[in-house]
Amino acid sequence: MNDGYRALTMVQPGEPWVEVARESADLRPGEVRVEVRGVGVNYHDYANALGFIPGPLPRVPMTDGAGVVAEVGPGVTDWAVGDRVISTFYPQWQGGPITPELVSEVPGDTHDGWLQERRTCRADELVATPPHLDDVEAASLPCAATTAWSSLELGGIGPGSVVVAMGTGGVSLFVLQLAKARGARVILLSSSDDKLAVAATLGADHLVNYTTHPDWHLQVHELTEGTGADLVVDVAGEQTLPSSIRAVRYGGTVAVVGVVSGMGSAELPITHVMLRNIRVAGVTVGSVADHRAMAAAVAVAGIHPHLSHTFDWREAEAAIALVAAAGHLGKVGLVVPPSS
Repeated sequence: MNDGYRALTMVQPGEPWVEVARESADLRPGEVRVEVRGVGVNYHDYANALGFIPGPLPRVPMTDGAGVVAEVGPGVTDWAVGDRVISTFYPQWQGGPITPELVSEVPGDTHDGWLQERRTCRADELVATPPHLDDVEAASLPCAATTAWSSLELGGIGPGSVVVAMGTGGVSLFVLQLAKARGARVILLSSSDDKLAVAATLGADHLVNYTTHPDWHLQVHELTEGTGADLVVDVAGEQTLPSSIRAVRYGGTVAVVGVVSGMGSAELPITHVMLRNIRVAGVTVGSVADHRAMAAAVAVAGIHPHLSHTFDWREAEAAIALVAAAGHLGKVGLVVPPSS
């Protein structure tokens, strides 16, 4: 396959992305070529567009994608032409404990990402698409849903557990949906009653407006008869971590997964952590094995991501601006039509 395709490239941070024509090179052993059909939009992509994430320039941005295998290289046995696949965030981290080397490679950051009509990648970095999802829905899974899955695994969440999901962005709504599939009870926080209403339709058991209740950790304790939550998935960081720590039970877990409220230092209520044996741990998406486990769980439970907006792939910068302004609910996706 030596025909041409198109890609959007970031030439310099802050400048408009440029559409370029490319030619498909011959596949090397272990590689596959994917016809990209959907691209997911994350807050991470906003940080990338601003130049906060170093990497070679120009490069094709966007970490998350999904599509159809169009060609397989020598030695590839796991995939066949026509298979539907999704990307992974850390393709070198196949499984096991995290190390600096295993998370040194991220599509869209360290090398070309998914904002292109075709992408060549290693066969072992792909995951089978849950068959009930379309490609844009599937493209919303890699970063956000795997982060949610890893957080639930960290907290040992199962039937009867209590989980706090913070906000109505992609990670938080996946926390809600995946936790419910495990039989957990979910308390969801938002500053918008309208967004809380949507969360209720997705299965949230309790809804707390944190503007009305700024000491929302007290609401969590009230809803749990004074015990506290088993897990709080903290997507905001600096301004919310103290309340997250106060909201969990003795021996509970706070998964720190984002920095939406700021990347500075947070107050750490040390006595709460120490005297109540609270675990505060960071979650950086997950391994390829975690991606596979998440996708399998999504397939079994029949979960559909909540996509509030979709754009044509050439409108990626407008989609990122929407996510940066928190104008979405759940996920935002990009549609990549079949290349001519």
